[in-house]
Amino acid sequence: MSTAYLPNPSLRAATDPTIHEAAVPASSPVKVANAGPLGLTAFALTTFLLSMVNANFVNHGVEPVVFGAALAFGGIAQVLAGMWEFRAGNTFAGTAFTAYGAFWLSFWALAQFYLADVPKDQVGNAVGLYLIGWGLFTGLMFIASFKTSLALNVVFALLMTTFFLLGIGNTGAHTAVIHWGGYLGLVTAALAAYTACAELTKETFGRTILPVKPL
Repeated sequence: MSTAYLPNPSLRAATDPTIHEAAVPASSPVKVANAGPLGLTAFALTTFLLSMVNANFVNHGVEPVVFGAALAFGGIAQVLAGMWEFRAGNTFAGTAFTAYGAFWLSFWALAQFYLADVPKDQVGNAVGLYLIGWGLFTGLMFIASFKTSLALNVVFALLMTTFFLLGIGNTGAHTAVIHWGGYLGLVTAALAAYTACAELTKETFGRTILPVKPL
């Protein structure tokens, strides 16, 4: 049946697909922003605060200030960054930010609630086991980071070593080893902050300002 003689325009549109296609414009894809700078900054700042304590550059009495940052910035903000990276299709960044956001949330919960249930003579072993476990996970991320950038690759290498030093230091009550873990943690935080700044300035300037050397 010809649609040219249909008196009802809506009926004609329903029976003629060419009219419907012309009336509905194609939707443009929604750009998902780069959540990398947020995740890296959250990681860098919280790592800096805790490493200052571990390196004994500040008194251990100020350690509770780390917990607020661990909960809000290192934890919640970094998990959110991970979710956005998954939405953007970046499996590596999504895994890294979500996992280390969960690390900071679990660190906060451990310090606030669960360590009190551990016998005092076993606290060092408990914390050491926790940190060594995260060192092993970071080893997996380090292997995968060889297809990202040199900056991120070095960040994960330093972070893995930091976890192992802190884990060994806490397990054996080796204060000097814990301090070395703190020093290395400060270097890790600095390089993570550099990488965050590199990504952020690339987004805002539209060109590379700080190189990270893709691998």
